[in-house]
Amino acid sequence: MIHPADHSQPSAKAHWSAFLDDAEATARLGSRLAECVRPGMRLYFRGELGSGKTTLIRGLLRGLGIQARVKSPTYTLVELYAISRLNLYHFDFYRFLDEREFAEAGLAEYFHGEGICLVEWPERAGSALPEPDLELTLSYSGTGREISAQALTPVGKQCLARCRGV
Repeated sequence: MIHPADHSQPSAKAHWSAFLDDAEATARLGSRLAECVRPGMRLYFRGELGSGKTTLIRGLLRGLGIQARVKSPTYTLVELYAISRLNLYHFDFYRFLDEREFAEAGLAEYFHGEGICLVEWPERAGSALPEPDLELTLSYSGTGREISAQALTPVGKQCLARCRGV
């Protein structure tokens, strides 16, 4: 049985980082994330353009069985992927100039239900977004990428613990 995410505050923040050699390693990590996501989870993806945010999300969606084309919803703001009765919402707020645009777009309701929210560029929505369960930051590192993950809730800590072996 899948249980909804617990968004209560953890006793301490959990942190993990790793080096990803290439896009394939990034997608594999996404697939590992798929093993631990739960209804109601919020995962925020940070990083420069081209750092691998969409590749990581694509790996997560593939790990859940989504075979449809996965692209960053830069112009549509949100893409819906449905698995059985579970909805996954992939957001991209790159085009937002400030957090008022988040409120004006009417997206807040997505963040308080059973759907899983995957957000690229969460900083563009500012304080309008609720705190994530898991925050993942990708950065360039030589020919690969460095990923840093921080769990901010108990369910985020559980998810992070399962992904450490990557």
